[in-house]
Amino acid sequence: MAAAAHVPAFRETFLPDTASTRQYVGAWAVLSVVQYFVAEAAVIGAWAGPDPYSRRTGLISDLGAVTCGLYDGRSVCSPLHVLMNASFVVQGLGMLLGALLLSSALLRVAARAGVRVMASHTGEVPWYTAVAVRLLTGAAGTGTIIVGLVPEDLETGWHYTGAVMYFIGGSLALLLLGALWLRQSPLGWLVLAAGAVASAALVTAAFTGLDVPEPGTLERLMGYPITIGLSAAGLVIAQRVRQERQVRRALAARARVAGSA
Repeated sequence: MAAAAHVPAFRETFLPDTASTRQYVGAWAVLSVVQYFVAEAAVIGAWAGPDPYSRRTGLISDLGAVTCGLYDGRSVCSPLHVLMNASFVVQGLGMLLGALLLSSALLRVAARAGVRVMASHTGEVPWYTAVAVRLLTGAAGTGTIIVGLVPEDLETGWHYTGAVMYFIGGSLALLLLGALWLRQSPLGWLVLAAGAVASAALVTAAFTGLDVPEPGTLERLMGYPITIGLSAAGLVIAQRVRQERQVRRALAARARVAGSA
């Protein structure tokens, strides 16, 4: 049996609309980015290139290449490229929806149960940090959508731009969110570490141009931590919103009982 929701003394202790459907959809949208790992595994399994695909040496974008053949000196052939590109788009939409639907007030305190802040602009540094997280996540999501809509072998410039938006925006968003949650929950360390790993790999890629023995590994160190960090954050936020919704229902039930007495 689920534990009874704790009902605060006054409804005003809620953040405005914290338990709204908008927040709930936003939280699950961010959490949905984890689908990428399932799609990538399926696409790799269907790889039809002359050599087996390796996550250590193969670039992620090769999985979304539309045609089979040589591309930039690499032999690529991905029969399930439509699935890979669709996964990029879905991942980007999840991030973009989360950035639009989740409030800055909720992001500030989502990792610490029971803590609430005013929803109005307070001029505090945490508020600006939460706003920056939303902007960066939205930019990263937009970049991922571009990557999915414009595969590497169709338009290199747009594809590269979208990838850069994702890697820079996603890693910086995790660094800021991790710092914001650092004193709220041990999960803040996970989010911060994910952002740090992605950022360090991004800097390395910028200096080396991915000209390393294992370019696939380096690229995944740029991208995987972003997906892991965002999905973990989405799970925390979804749990917080669910708790608030349970409390709101308990309040409504208590009000009905009091009204019928």
